[in-house]
Amino acid sequence: MKTAISVIFSVALITATHAQIKKDKDSLLESEDGVVYLNQVFEKPIKLNVIEQAQVFSDKEGKHRLGFLKDDQVVELEGMTEKAYRVRGQGTKDGIAGWVSPKAFSHTDAEFVEKLKNVYERHLSVNEIIKNKGVAIGMTIKEVQLSRGKPTKTTVRITPTGESGSWEYINFEEIKHYITKVDQVSGQSFRQLSHVTREETGKTTVEFKDGAVSALEEMEDKGPGNVKIIVPPVVFGR
Repeated sequence: MKTAISVIFSVALITATHAQIKKDKDSLLESEDGVVYLNQVFEKPIKLNVIEQAQVFSDKEGKHRLGFLKDDQVVELEGMTEKAYRVRGQGTKDGIAGWVSPKAFSHTDAEFVEKLKNVYERHLSVNEIIKNKGVAIGMTIKEVQLSRGKPTKTTVRITPTGESGSWEYINFEEIKHYITKVDQVSGQSFRQLSHVTREETGKTTVEFKDGAVSALEEMEDKGPGNVKIIVPPVVFGR
């Protein structure tokens, strides 16, 4: 039996309230490259004030113009890239939805732009981790579940100062077993698949504090690898 290597990575308490992800894993990972759709991040829509009339485009690259967004109104922010916002609001004629330059908007939160940038960068990082079925310190419980599925074992601790707990995932590998047989006509030996077994190769323990991953414990034959750490979810207020 191979020797298991156990490494525990700990971090300070994460106190930010985590955002809820509304869509399942498939829809989360089918997002367009470089685009973050905020209905996948927040339960409530984010609103922006339109401070100047702006051109609206059907594509995030700004090549195909749809019309103009009226100023002096509040619109819903649906998505974003590094350079453009996708919004829904009132055009100069009818309702309109598309991509607009960020300079056309303002928000009551003075740190809004910086927070939104952090949301964008974090969401892309989490998507990549989920694609690879990984776990990182700072991920939410929902994000871990999207990545690894239902845990093998759960433990929850509720105290006057908050809630904590842990999830355990048993890692399995399918092992193919073969037998050697002899062809009765040619006399040649050959290998034939006999059966397949699922053997335990390690265990991942994910510790939570106030809804976010606070520590990881890896026990596996290949060693701990590199632990990933991401920033906790950003909280918006209006």
